[in-house]
Amino acid sequence: MFVLLSIFMTLPVILLAGSETPNAMAFAESAAIACGVGILGMGLTYRKPRELKPRYMFVLTVSSWFIIALLSSLPFYLSDLKISAADAFFEGTSGITTTGATVLSDLDTMDKDLLIWRSILQWIGGIGIIGMFVAVLPFLRVGGMRLFATESSEWTDKALPRMKTLSRGLLFVYVAFSIIAVVTYRFSGMTLFDAFNHGLTSIATGGFSTSDMSMGKFSDLILMEATFFMIIGSLPFFLFVREMHGQHGVLFRDQQVRLFLTILFVVPLLLTLYRWMVSPVPFHPVHNYAATLFNVTSVVTTTGYASEDYSAWGPLTFVLFFFLMFVGGCSGSTAGGMKIFRFQLSLIILREQLMRLLHPRAVLTRKYNGRSVSDEIISSMIAYTFIFLLCLLLITVALAAMQLDFVTALSGALTALTNVGPGLGDIIGPAGNFGPLPDAAKWVLSAGMLMGRLEILSVVIMLAPAFWRT
Repeated sequence: MFVLLSIFMTLPVILLAGSETPNAMAFAESAAIACGVGILGMGLTYRKPRELKPRYMFVLTVSSWFIIALLSSLPFYLSDLKISAADAFFEGTSGITTTGATVLSDLDTMDKDLLIWRSILQWIGGIGIIGMFVAVLPFLRVGGMRLFATESSEWTDKALPRMKTLSRGLLFVYVAFSIIAVVTYRFSGMTLFDAFNHGLTSIATGGFSTSDMSMGKFSDLILMEATFFMIIGSLPFFLFVREMHGQHGVLFRDQQVRLFLTILFVVPLLLTLYRWMVSPVPFHPVHNYAATLFNVTSVVTTTGYASEDYSAWGPLTFVLFFFLMFVGGCSGSTAGGMKIFRFQLSLIILREQLMRLLHPRAVLTRKYNGRSVSDEIISSMIAYTFIFLLCLLLITVALAAMQLDFVTALSGALTALTNVGPGLGDIIGPAGNFGPLPDAAKWVLSAGMLMGRLEILSVVIMLAPAFWRT
């Protein structure tokens, strides 16, 4: 993985061949370091394969994402930006976890090689997240992900051919949608440079842009196209592969897909009506609906784009966007958040408890997408929800201890854990960035982004002393 990352580090310079690349040396040094770490690792671990146990997979997953985030920050740290190590690590972590929070400003005049690297980072992170969902998290039984286990989630010799076939299908779908996004943006009025960058970050639901205005500098048509691609990136990619192999209709029969699309249909419609009723300025239905749909989709899918400062739309909008940060996309997508299926499982448990109050002797079965939901999955999901809220509390308290106001501390902690991107308020809201925060806060938020991307429990279990006992 580190050697592959070093190859990607050369792409900004290669893609800008013939143009000015003021940070070429920074990318060359970063690629050499990443490649050296990869080769050293292969040399030290070249031996007879051992049995792959869950403990090894936890260590591999957590350590690889942390080291990749560290290596990804090198081009920022070694560049002409002259930023601190905390800023560089925050930007690299935000990129590889597809969070989209940034400490950088003046993006419109920033060196193009750095802007391309930010987009490539999010694109790499997007496909990495999908692969982790398909192969790793169900195997580790983290946060209820066992519900989506397939034969391709089992690390056995028998399952490896299926895993390879699924991996190739996922990569093909991901690359195809990325190319379609780039071409669509180009023909809708973006420059090739902007189309390339936004095409990569839309499908990855990352949210990095080439302008301080984010997507606000583009037309309503482009906003609607971006909305479509953000939705695509937030749907289960393995269902696209099944559709491609002739299992037509499986995408829209999926329970989480149906609820996810319902939320994106109902919430923007109601919010547009609210804005129409309270707006003190002339209301333009088409433009306002496009902007509302775009920004709601950006938050729900944890992409992090913004076309305007939605925190200024009124108190109801402010509160609603805060709670939308929790939602996230579908499992098996590039989106972050708590994921739709966990809310659906919570409703199933609630219904079951209510039925038991009415009929104590009733024999009830739990079904989700036609599959039985075991007690193990329910307990895992409840544990995830508890540890998520506990981490949200601890990070908020830590940020508040650094003299950050309540809105900044709470929304910053939430946006990090859910990988949304912008927070709320004047500092880290859609009109600001994370640059003014103290370095200590950036380290804490970087850790929060990694924990959120790894479903939190994968990291927390490694903090338990029992984990390291032989």
